[in-house]
Amino acid sequence: MTARVEKVLTSGLHILDGAATAVDNNVWLVGDDREVMVVDAAHDHELVLDAIGDRRVTAIVCTHGHNDHINASVPLADEVGAPVLIHAEDRALWDRVNPDRAPDWTLSDSEVLTVAGIDLEVLHTPGHTWGSVCLHAVEQAWLFSGDTVSADGRGATGRSCSDFPVTIRSISTRLLGLDPATTVHPGHGPTTTIGAESPRLEELLVRSA
Repeated sequence: MTARVEKVLTSGLHILDGAATAVDNNVWLVGDDREVMVVDAAHDHELVLDAIGDRRVTAIVCTHGHNDHINASVPLADEVGAPVLIHAEDRALWDRVNPDRAPDWTLSDSEVLTVAGIDLEVLHTPGHTWGSVCLHAVEQAWLFSGDTVSADGRGATGRSCSDFPVTIRSISTRLLGLDPATTVHPGHGPTTTIGAESPRLEELLVRSA
């Protein structure tokens, strides 16, 4: 069976520091016809369930703890019986959204998650939040970047639990060295590549030096 990536577009509110903003989120399904991993279950678990169909869900992975990346995780997990995974440094953000439900697993840097024969390495990329992670499928040249990198550069760092210099360090040390052909599947907006984003990301590095 051919491994593939599928996108489910959901809409809702990003709520942080007392402000609410309407957003569209990419929910990514990674797998094949038998099983999938869900990356960033956002806003509408029913839409995600429809896309999953009768496939087994191996895990629900949160790239970071902002509400618009985790707020469908618990109802989805209850429906499909899959564990929810998030980095420990974003546990406080998780608890704001899900005070009565702990995540099932703590993600660690360099940990490898496997679904449908695809190995995805966890890259801890703090900055947008302290516990932000990306998932890197080396053989397939896929990167699931959450809000660390998107088609317009990098995720915002003007709110609590974020830090611009730390984001820049994460991008420079963990992401810019990846194969330029690596497809970037971000939390918002269109798919891009490391090569396409490198010029503007390198410009940020120069400006922050």
